[in-house]
Amino acid sequence: MIRIRGFRPTALLLPNIVMVLLVCLAAAVLALAPGNPHSEASEAASEQDRKQTPVFEEHPLFQAKEAGYHCYRIPALLVTKQGTVLAFAEARKNNFNDHGDVDVVLKRSSDGGRTWSAQHLVADGDSQTMGNPCPVQDRETGTIWLPVCRDNKRVLLMHSNDDGRSWSKPFDITEQAVNPKWHWVGTGPGHGIQLKSGRLLIPCWSDATPTLGEIQMSFAFFSDDHGKTWQCGEPLDANTSDECEVVELTDGMVYMNARSRQNQRKRAISVSQNGGKTWLPVTFDDRLPEPSCQGSVTRMTDMSHSDKNRILLATPSNPNARSRMKVFLSYDECRSWPISKLVHEGSSAYCDLAVTSSGEGLLLYEAENYTQLRLTRFNLAWLTDGKDRLEEQTK
Repeated sequence: MIRIRGFRPTALLLPNIVMVLLVCLAAAVLALAPGNPHSEASEAASEQDRKQTPVFEEHPLFQAKEAGYHCYRIPALLVTKQGTVLAFAEARKNNFNDHGDVDVVLKRSSDGGRTWSAQHLVADGDSQTMGNPCPVQDRETGTIWLPVCRDNKRVLLMHSNDDGRSWSKPFDITEQAVNPKWHWVGTGPGHGIQLKSGRLLIPCWSDATPTLGEIQMSFAFFSDDHGKTWQCGEPLDANTSDECEVVELTDGMVYMNARSRQNQRKRAISVSQNGGKTWLPVTFDDRLPEPSCQGSVTRMTDMSHSDKNRILLATPSNPNARSRMKVFLSYDECRSWPISKLVHEGSSAYCDLAVTSSGEGLLLYEAENYTQLRLTRFNLAWLTDGKDRLEEQTK
């Protein structure tokens, strides 16, 4: 072998290796650069894969015996304009009873319900009952309004202007929001909505007799001036329904889905043609069995931003016991419910639905004999067994 003085093979190999590495690095940077068609295609493919992959995750969000409370009940959810998820609950200090030392507490999530803040006290019952949280956000002002009830006798209103981080002191609006002939009142429970007109609408129930539970009915109160003043709407048919939630339909009507009375064992339904002032006669939906329990309804998508109209509904579906929590899906504005999926076979009761800014569904519901409020995060692929997925509207 002939050796040339001063020649080392590595002297040529090292620059070549460095050059190859630099070329590879440049190619990788170029592929990930904004505006690069390959990068955009990869991101689009990844997004499509995410939408096609079923998502179903759940965990206890509020657990009995934690933070000095006997139990947590009566969930309410709100996704703010900033995408923050607010989860409210009644924190019952001493026992399971509806009336007693009850506070309203809150946890916040900034990542679509995956992780949560520490628990915050929002409304202190101070040995009285502060409950029935029913939040709504004004999309024009950004103000979050939180109606609550004190001892189911007075309606108090709080608000937040910083995405739910802090809250005003409660202000009594009972004289505006409730018919003086009614002896009991409950906001929601669950969430309120804002109509396309700008009206803030709070679903409620009332009792017309001094003895709680004799003659109850659903109704709503509302504000047309961004929460400055409120008005009480007319009640639905007496003793047909009570705790309720509402959703605005694409034709402008308001659909109410409520807990039924008179031992109907199926969801009570009514529609308002004037934004919740008055309501058509109550009917009962055979396709939505329930054990006489609060449930939830919310819009998932509409065709102004998506490819289809979709509305979600949740309720314990066993007519003989508070169990078998299900989520239902309607494509025709609550006329039919062709899709349903079992969330939890066992003990389950009050619940609330919300939809994150990324289009995933959230369900916060009472489980395991009221010992926890369990949060479920799911997507359309799970709900429809992969037969449907979110698509933005194509023009």
